Amino acid sequence: MIKRWKAVLWFIVGVLFMAAGIRAVQVRAVGADVKGRVLFISSYSYAWDAVQIQIEGIKAGMGPEVVLDYEFMDTKRVSDEVSERQFYEGLAYRMSKVEPYDVVILGDDAALLFAVKYRAELFQGIPLVFEGVNNEELALELAKDPLITGVVEQLSLEKNIDFGRKLFPDAKKVVAILDNSITGQADRGSFYACAEKFPDMEFSEINASELSGNELRQQLGQVGEDSILIYIIMTEDANGKQYSDREAIQMIVNNARVPAMRMVEASVGEGLLGGNMVSMYKSGEIVADISMKIMQGADSSNIAVVDSPNVYCVDERVMEKFDLDMSLLPEGTVIVNHQPDFWERNREVLIPGSILVGAMLVIMAWVMFDNIRRRRLLEELEQARGIMESASLHDFLTGLPNRSKFMKDLETVIGGKVPCTIFMLDIDDFKHINDTYGHTAGDEALKQLAERLMGMQSQLLTPYRFAGDEFIMILKSNQRKIVEKTAYQCRQIFTLPFCLAGEDRKVCGSIGIASYPSDAADIEQLIVCADDAMYQVKKSGKNNFAFYGGTGQEA
Repeated sequence: MIKRWKAVLWFIVGVLFMAAGIRAVQVRAVGADVKGRVLFISSYSYAWDAVQIQIEGIKAGMGPEVVLDYEFMDTKRVSDEVSERQFYEGLAYRMSKVEPYDVVILGDDAALLFAVKYRAELFQGIPLVFEGVNNEELALELAKDPLITGVVEQLSLEKNIDFGRKLFPDAKKVVAILDNSITGQADRGSFYACAEKFPDMEFSEINASELSGNELRQQLGQVGEDSILIYIIMTEDANGKQYSDREAIQMIVNNARVPAMRMVEASVGEGLLGGNMVSMYKSGEIVADISMKIMQGADSSNIAVVDSPNVYCVDERVMEKFDLDMSLLPEGTVIVNHQPDFWERNREVLIPGSILVGAMLVIMAWVMFDNIRRRRLLEELEQARGIMESASLHDFLTGLPNRSKFMKDLETVIGGKVPCTIFMLDIDDFKHINDTYGHTAGDEALKQLAERLMGMQSQLLTPYRFAGDEFIMILKSNQRKIVEKTAYQCRQIFTLPFCLAGEDRKVCGSIGIASYPSDAADIEQLIVCADDAMYQVKKSGKNNFAFYGGTGQEA
């Protein structure tokens, strides 16, 4: 009873302070009378967790009257000259159709290099503000230009190695998980540069770009307890298999015998130990503040390049799993997945009697005179909690359950040894739709496909939005006739035209099918099998379906 009403009281006080803070922000923004247009170009895709955190930080630092647009290069998946040229042509066309931007924010190295390369054609005279750039030397050299400034991403390699040595005093090796991406190459230099400062430690790497999936798993499993393991970046293996941040983390967590540290604020709490991390959210706030100052009249040449804000953050569950001493954590460390101890759970009843009695009398008096309002508030809180929980498990664009909900549901099905089949669906040539008809038309295609998939939903079949233009369905059956019937139904949803940009247009899709337990015995491998089957369809002409290890059907 005491804990509940203290929570209510603190909630009310917090709401009042939030209201006051919001009012203060509004007054400041109105007083500044900021009006402007800002373009954010990310080196990666929106599906990358760090990008989402960056955007949230930028949005938090922008005034309400600033127009903020986004463009995504998606270099973690495709980083060749053809992709770069297509991105340039698309961006050039779109910029020719909108009002000029006052500031361009560049997320990570690839976006900065792109902006410098095409500056004369696209960004002549526009201030460039970068963030998350790993190549400090390049960033500082470019910042000599009066129209270029920003935030350098300072990966705290030294601090993390020192931190790792405190947690693992017997460690003699430092192993980094890297790849050959632009970011990986920049971080590789920084990693080996640290070796001079730790002459008693052996430095080595696991290069995902040079290893197959199985080889990656083997090397992760071979990292011994005498090693400090640091996950820096892993986007693609030697077979061309691309990994999202969450997929990379799951591979590491499932195969490594030692906890993995990380230096970028993203996905902590999903099995990684953590460490001294770059706060992508705070970096976003800083570049937003710089952009606001420029739009208010500040000279960008007088705004110095700053280092990224870093914080210590660890997962308490991982600390407990590997029997690590919590007392070794630096002061101010952010604890994720904290489990309250006995004192934290019961401190209200352990405080001195006089204070407890007084508090109880105050709370009881308040309850007696405000019972109705209290119940109403609790109901509203429960409703809000339900809404937030639902939003976290559903895709905001299509309304379908999202990737997180899919992974939970599939884990439940497979954990219960229920035979099942998953269908991986991908819109063929989706980038062409976006480039030809615009991103609004692309969004409409995704929403229309989602509506058709929802029309197929039943007690056995549930659709989800997996990522980007990828959808996935769980069929609680692996019977061949049921699976084939469902596959034909999936293909049928592409026979009717889609309304894009006000006109009916043909949209095709490729479908990959894999069953449990016949094709795979675990979640990760089942998804890989369905994905492989889908890509076989794409290689064979698209607009079809195929079973893993089998053949597709004639279109």
